[in-house]
Amino acid sequence: MSDDAPSNSGFAFRSQVRAGGERVLAFLTREYRHSDAATWAARLAAGEVEVRGIPARGDEVLRAGDVVVWHRPPWREAAAPLDYAVLLEDGALVAVSKPSGLPTLPGAGFLTHTLLTQVRLRYPGASPLHRLGRGTSGAVLFARTGAAGAALSRAWREHEVGKVYRALAVGEPEWDSLEIQVPIGPVPHPRLGTVFAASAEGKASRSVATVRERRAGQTLLDVAIHTGRPHQIRIHLAAAGHPLAGDPLYGPGGLPLPDLPGLPGDLGYLLHAWTLHFTHPVTGQAVRVEAPPPDALRPAPER
Repeated sequence: MSDDAPSNSGFAFRSQVRAGGERVLAFLTREYRHSDAATWAARLAAGEVEVRGIPARGDEVLRAGDVVVWHRPPWREAAAPLDYAVLLEDGALVAVSKPSGLPTLPGAGFLTHTLLTQVRLRYPGASPLHRLGRGTSGAVLFARTGAAGAALSRAWREHEVGKVYRALAVGEPEWDSLEIQVPIGPVPHPRLGTVFAASAEGKASRSVATVRERRAGQTLLDVAIHTGRPHQIRIHLAAAGHPLAGDPLYGPGGLPLPDLPGLPGDLGYLLHAWTLHFTHPVTGQAVRVEAPPPDALRPAPER
């Protein structure tokens, strides 16, 4: 494949209209904030958008219930590490270790350069039961059957799946262990409109951070999460005054950095999904999956 060859065969993005009265061009510009009106006008002129089964010009007035389809042509995705390690597999499930830099699911310009696509090449039909941020490495659990997926999804909802992460945070906390219960919800972001962060109006969230190793100006932490809010560990540690080292988005207080914060998928921080604990949906046995952390997230005696 040449450097500029497409990574995929294109994709049809579908958006349903909730309230009518808006013109197609205005709808696209608002719905997909990554592109401006001029870019969408060019895509409309190229015949990439259809409404009610026919190509749209852009000035059509939408009705509630309409589906707007953008047929994005094949594109060259950003480079990402595509290798993953298999931690556990049987007929019901597979657990893998995702590398940092590989998105779990399609989005933000990634389609085939995702963990989902790569895992399904080997395990067709496998469905992820949770997701990790692009910059987060470590254990991801997939169901291989509908019954296993239903059982494990129920266990996830009922907080019966234990999750412990390894994180490198800024500063040296005075505490050895800290329970963090800062609510998480949408707050303003200058580039995205909103982003999840610490918010008094947000949803209840709970993490427990434990010091694993103190370093000069940094601290290695084990963080057990008891809820699954977006970017929960990044937000909670920042809210506790110890954001992840290199985090381009969250600063002290658990809010976006004040000077043009990064995007949620930007890299630079060190966070690793270390262990998963759950009951096997078929055998009923207790299962512990461990994804070995990278060297930077290991205490000195283990390196």
